Amino acid sequence: MTRDAPGGQWKQRAGFALVAPNERMMGTPGVRRGLEWLLGLYFLSHVPITLLLDLQAVLPRELYPFELRNLLKWYAEEFKDPLLQDPPTWFKSFLFCELVFQLPFFPIATYAFFKGGCKWIRTPAIIYSVHTMTTLIPILSTFLFEDFSKASGFKGQGPKAFHERLTLISIYAPYFLIPLVLLLFMLRSPYYKYEEKRKKK
Repeated sequence: MTRDAPGGQWKQRAGFALVAPNERMMGTPGVRRGLEWLLGLYFLSHVPITLLLDLQAVLPRELYPFELRNLLKWYAEEFKDPLLQDPPTWFKSFLFCELVFQLPFFPIATYAFFKGGCKWIRTPAIIYSVHTMTTLIPILSTFLFEDFSKASGFKGQGPKAFHERLTLISIYAPYFLIPLVLLLFMLRSPYYKYEEKRKKK
């Protein structure tokens, strides 16, 4: 049985409510497995980035060899990233959350998504994605709208030309977009979504 809806065709399936096309697509085993591998790679890559670069702003610099400190300094100056040149307190608070809450979650999520079919990851993944996207909003807004002139009092040397701002945004944007994909996947995939409904009954 089919009928038209604003979002496209909907179908009646035995034992289930009407399912939207994007839900049917996410429920396809091949698509679901591809998304799980993408998310597994994302979380795996996030571990060294967090440990070796991001956390230099909140951990004692003596923990890091000279080469890693130089690498971070080169990146911050080359791409005019003011948040990693001289991190403001609000940005350090985000990095502290990354250390305490996100970093322990990364290997768990890596395991769950590479293995596939781990429905218990749904709620932690939703919490992670919402938290991460929330922290990226002020970061991206700073790169886009902040006045980085000397008169502004902003300590880090920030981007001035519009293309420099866009370059910085493009570096940070995946850490907003992939959690957004994760959130939609957890909310819309029938494989994860219907498991939660059955548990509630």
